Order: sequence, then C-alpha cells, then structure tokens
Amino acid sequence: MNRSAPVAITGIGCLSAAGISLKENMASLFAGKRRAAPPVRFSSSHPLSYPVYEIPEDQLSKITPEFNEVSRTCGLGLAATIEAMKDACLEAEQMTGLKVGVCIGTTVGSAMNNEEFYRDYRRSVHPDMTVIERFLTGNPASVIAREFGITGPCQTIVNACSSGTDAIGIGASWIRSGMCDMVIAGGADELCRVTYNGFISLMITDDSPCRPFDRNRKGLNLGEGAAILIMEADSALLEKERHARAFVLGYGSACDGYHLTAPSPDGKGLRNAIADALQESGKSAVDIAFINTHGTATKDNDRTEARALREMFPDVPFFSTKGYTGHTLGAAGAIEVAFTIACLEAGMIPANAGFASPDPELGVTPVIENTIISKDIALSDSLAFGGHNGALVLGIER
Repeated sequence: MNRSAPVAITGIGCLSAAGISLKENMASLFAGKRRAAPPVRFSSSHPLSYPVYEIPEDQLSKITPEFNEVSRTCGLGLAATIEAMKDACLEAEQMTGLKVGVCIGTTVGSAMNNEEFYRDYRRSVHPDMTVIERFLTGNPASVIAREFGITGPCQTIVNACSSGTDAIGIGASWIRSGMCDMVIAGGADELCRVTYNGFISLMITDDSPCRPFDRNRKGLNLGEGAAILIMEADSALLEKERHARAFVLGYGSACDGYHLTAPSPDGKGLRNAIADALQESGKSAVDIAFINTHGTATKDNDRTEARALREMFPDVPFFSTKGYTGHTLGAAGAIEVAFTIACLEAGMIPANAGFASPDPELGVTPVIENTIISKDIALSDSLAFGGHNGALVLGIER
C-alpha cells in the first residue's frame, strides 16, 4: 500500500448550528457569529441552563424529505452527504461499476436514546416498537449506503470525539489500498437529553458560551451536526473528468491509555498521532499554515493540546471552532476537516471565538482575529475519551 499517496477530496458537505451548508458555516465563522442558547428540543431539571449549539428543526426538514424517517443523527449524515455529492457534481448513477465504501463516525448515533420507550417499558405499558426498528436499521453508515445503493465496505466508527477524524483517515486508507475507488466518509451526531445531562454530571460543561484556550475557561458546550467528504482514487477522477477540491495527505492515530476521560497530561498520545500524520504526508511543521485544534475549552484538554502545540509547532497559528459549533462529539473531527479545507481555500482562518485572556500555564495563545495565511497545507487534530487521538494533514492545490 502506498501510504504516502495523497487522496483526492472532490466534494464536501457540512451542517451545524453555524449554518446548514459549508458556505453558511464559513460565513458565520468569519463574521464571528455564535448561536449558543438553551436547548429547545428537550428540557432538564438542572438549576442552571447550559447553552448548546442546536440546529433549528425547521432548517433540517428543508434539506431532505427522508430526514423524519430516520434517526436525527442519520438525518444529519444524509443531509451532509447530499451536499457533498452536489459539490462533487456526483449522481448516484455515476457510482455504478465503482467500488464505493462508506465510513462514518458517531457517538450518540450509536445509542438508543429514547426515554419515552424506556418509561413505557418500566410502567409495563407495551411500548411502540417503531423506535427499536429505527435503531436496528439506524447505523449511520448503513443508512447512507442504502439511500444511494452502495454495496462496498460499510463501517461506523465509534471512537468518542475522534470518530469523525478516524472515519476520514480510515476511508483514505481504503482508497490507498485499492479496496475502494470512492469513499463517502465523515461524521454525524445529534444533541439529546441523555448526553446533555451526562456531560453536566462530569462537571466539564460551561454555563456560558465556551472559551477555548482562555484562562477563565470552564468547560464545553455541546452541539450537533455532520460533515461528509467524497474521496476518490485517481482512476475514478480521470474516468469522470472531475477535479480534486483538496487532498488527505496524512493520517495518524494513537492512544495514550491514561484515563477513561482525561487526556495524558504530557500529550504523548496526541504528539504520536500528529507525528504519524506528518510522516505519512511527507511534511514537517514548517509546511503547516495553521492548526485547527480540538479545543474543547475544558481545563485538561486545552492544557494537553497546548503543550503538544508548544513543543511541535511553536510558531504556527492555531484556533478552535467549537465556539461556533459547540462540541459535536463524533461529528467534530469531520466538521473541523471541512472547515480546515474551506480556510485553506479562503486563505484565511477565523478568530478563536470566546478567547479573551491568555493563560500563562498554556504558554501559547490562539488567533484572536481573522488571519491571512499563505501556505496550502494544514493540520486538524482530535482528542477523545479513552485517551484516543487522531490527526489529519490536509492540503489544496492552487
């Protein structure tokens, strides 16, 4: 397998609270718009109302008629896939005869978070089995594969908050190995009350809009969304006479095995993942225009990530976009890859939303205003519960 071969990205789809298309998302980022607000779809008995980044229901129903027929996570994934296929000028019929795979990352989308069903069951009321049937047929990768008649490799990745990053890295490996001519890869995740209450119980949720890398950061805000990439082998590109929008140059994955939820303080796992991604890409720190960090605004994550950046990329600008989207869990890495590519195309990166006071302990500070960049290669990284870390090196050609 030629592990150093770039993998072409021909289409991108993305939706989050910042916008229901990649173009809308980037407009929000560069305008500094933040849409953190109390949850609308569910309520909680907590005395404090913790803000989330929720996609308005009326916006979702406009995207695809199938949205209400599948789980919310699958609906988000379908919406992003439809945008990505349009961006690639790709029709489902054009995939006939090609080896096409689907690889999707998620966390919430792998669980049956249906409290009404459980309440009925506990009351000895025969519950409606529709939700069970929807769950059993609701694997995000399988839903996308069925929708577009794809019969190749089909995998859902559940690696906590690095799931979307890993799905793209794994999808790229399918292209490089010759197993697939084309891969639909990315991540999707929804907001729900179980996740909302769970993160509050971990005491890593901010009751105000989050502040990644800020001295006074108190934790994350949850969000929801999806991002999907269409990746293609060179042979498929030539046959269809399409051009690459960007490239996956390298992927790295490493686990530090330090703690169930906290990253290793020395950042060893993250450094190893980044080093592997750089090695596979054939690039070094001097080639990197910027870093789109995981940047959750939790004390531990930002401290660990800042240490790795300080040691490996002392002069490279960086930022977190979670101040615009919230933490979208299994979708986060994929959304940030979409943003990374769009920033390379724009020649500009957005301000790190929520940042006001440098933290002397971190020793580095994110960009505080929209910043012009001149290089065509960037890094996007993810940290996850369980000590897992993922990194992708991405590039464009002008």
